[in-house]
Amino acid sequence: MSKANILVVEDEELMRTILRRILEDAGYQVSTADSAENALEIFSTNEIDIILTDIRMAGMDGLELLDRIKTIDEEALVIIMTAYSSVDSAIAALRKGAYDYVTKPFVNEDLLQTIKNALRQRELFQENRALRRELDKHYSFSEIIGNSAALQAVFRLIEKVSTTNANILIQGESGTGKELVARAIHHQSQRANKPFVAINCGALPESLLESELFGHTKGSFTGATGDKKGLFRAAESGTLFLDEVGEIPIPLQVKLLRALQEHEVTPIGATVPLKFDARIVAATNRNLEEEVAKGNFREDLFYRLNVIEIFLPPLRERREDIPLLVKHFVTKTAKEQNSIEKSINKEAMSVLINYQWQGNIRELQNAVERAFILSGDEIDLESLPPKVRSNSKQGFETRDPDGLNPTLEEVERRYVLEIMKSVNQDKALAANILGIDLSTLYRKLKRYDEI
Repeated sequence: MSKANILVVEDEELMRTILRRILEDAGYQVSTADSAENALEIFSTNEIDIILTDIRMAGMDGLELLDRIKTIDEEALVIIMTAYSSVDSAIAALRKGAYDYVTKPFVNEDLLQTIKNALRQRELFQENRALRRELDKHYSFSEIIGNSAALQAVFRLIEKVSTTNANILIQGESGTGKELVARAIHHQSQRANKPFVAINCGALPESLLESELFGHTKGSFTGATGDKKGLFRAAESGTLFLDEVGEIPIPLQVKLLRALQEHEVTPIGATVPLKFDARIVAATNRNLEEEVAKGNFREDLFYRLNVIEIFLPPLRERREDIPLLVKHFVTKTAKEQNSIEKSINKEAMSVLINYQWQGNIRELQNAVERAFILSGDEIDLESLPPKVRSNSKQGFETRDPDGLNPTLEEVERRYVLEIMKSVNQDKALAANILGIDLSTLYRKLKRYDEI
């Protein structure tokens, strides 16, 4: 385990030397600064665990240094050194966020114990931060259901790009879950505790969309009774999600391009641009490259948005995820209806798996909710929407001439084997994930000739 690095800030050379010797003898790595200004430079460019600073120094004093450090890292641990006569200043430092203080002349053991306590506090900070990341990860992925290879590739890409600030363009048909992916990216990022602001760019006329995005000043147009911040600035330090970005009219695309290039917006009626810091994630169900070729979308804006592209496959291209999605929506509907969960018979599930789902996950969710409400103890074929039922026979006869659409049993087999693979063939863990007992899993694997 690496040594903790302590930054000693003291303008008296003799005291700096004494403190360095005490701390190095105790096994710590020590950096020193003879002024608060020098300390800020060291803190900004090095990994520092604890700052031990005198409160009275020439130039910037310890209290101001504390304020400056806290603006860089609000969880930084600062221990104040002060004389007995200046305890009131030390108490003021505690109110400003200092971890603790020690009085001069100090007992070495007391100083070292205070540092040990601070390091333990830092460990707790790090553990809590790691826990928050895990919780955010669970939250952000919990609504994106599926184990197909295509979806797993999306998960891996989300994890890679979330830590960056690059603009992201999510492409896919309506109902494939583009906003869920945008939220997952936000919750996986360092901006997770800041705002996630979403707008459907196709839902507003051009004049209102411009005001929503960039804001306006009081009196800039009829009805502008006060200043409006705009969503770019409302998403400060967070994420702005521009859904259906392909619907933005060409004149407004020019203003959007400038905002992305300069990281600033000019509200309607204002003459001075305002800086913003928001990560931009856009989504569209259109093929923007085709729209560029047609002259409906600016090429420079397309490349500015499409730094990283995430493509969400339609549901018909990941049919193995349908049983999982159906179970998820059944459970969700049961909770919303304050009802017990229902099973779904094989005939109904087979129809759901083989249906084309032009509306993708959103259409499947609506179908499952309807079936749940209209069915008896079990969801059957008759409880499915008429459109789904009427297309089922045609679908079996014409959509699968090459045997590409799997049967329910084949979907189950693939899913079980995928789970087994993901847990390194740990049958007990796989059975737990699948929600079946171990003996049932053994029977299934035997039927698949896997044991």
